[in-house]
Amino acid sequence: MNKPKHWTSFDVVKKLRNISQIKKIGHAGTLDPLATGVLIVCYGKYTKKIEEMQAKRKTYTGTFELGKTTPSFDLETAVDAEYPIEHITPELVEKTLDQFRGEIDQVPPQHSAVKVNGKRAYEHARKGKEVVLKVRKAEIFRYEVDYSNFPTLSFEIECGKGTYIRSLARDLGVALQSGAYMSSLVRTSIGPYSIDKTIDIEALKSQEDFFENAHQLGN
Repeated sequence: MNKPKHWTSFDVVKKLRNISQIKKIGHAGTLDPLATGVLIVCYGKYTKKIEEMQAKRKTYTGTFELGKTTPSFDLETAVDAEYPIEHITPELVEKTLDQFRGEIDQVPPQHSAVKVNGKRAYEHARKGKEVVLKVRKAEIFRYEVDYSNFPTLSFEIECGKGTYIRSLARDLGVALQSGAYMSSLVRTSIGPYSIDKTIDIEALKSQEDFFENAHQLGN
């Protein structure tokens, strides 16, 4: 599926359950509500392949805004601080990116689905409570940026399972002695499954639509 903006990943699953009348459906990797792009949905016996799908490399494109931060590291929350950007050059950005390529340490955003004390971190964050989130390993295979619309950076990132692109925005801002947040995000591929092979939720009006598209994609 090509997940629509403002939909949760579970919204897509719920919609497909209603259309297909199949109860055993799940997605293979959460996308934030403000993100769009590839969302693999498995049903029936193929739900056993969800972990396999989640482990595949993912590619994202989007934009980071330099010089400002938000509590959620994206546009879910309003800008809460501004920082200097006059010292940031293309050379400094490229040099700084080196520390975010390969295997890196990363702390998930407070506004994330990570479970803390039985609740999602975002549930605590929306009540104004900050929780301690453990450092995680992430692997960045490719990290490229376009500096031409400074202070907006356009990026393309290829990464492993469990990478938070919003955290990459926050960490890049800190490393540049400034601030940054993610202003847009599109997941363009998961393994061999690319966005040009996805279907829009609006295209599925009936059970027949669901099975016809599922059959075509399966082939």
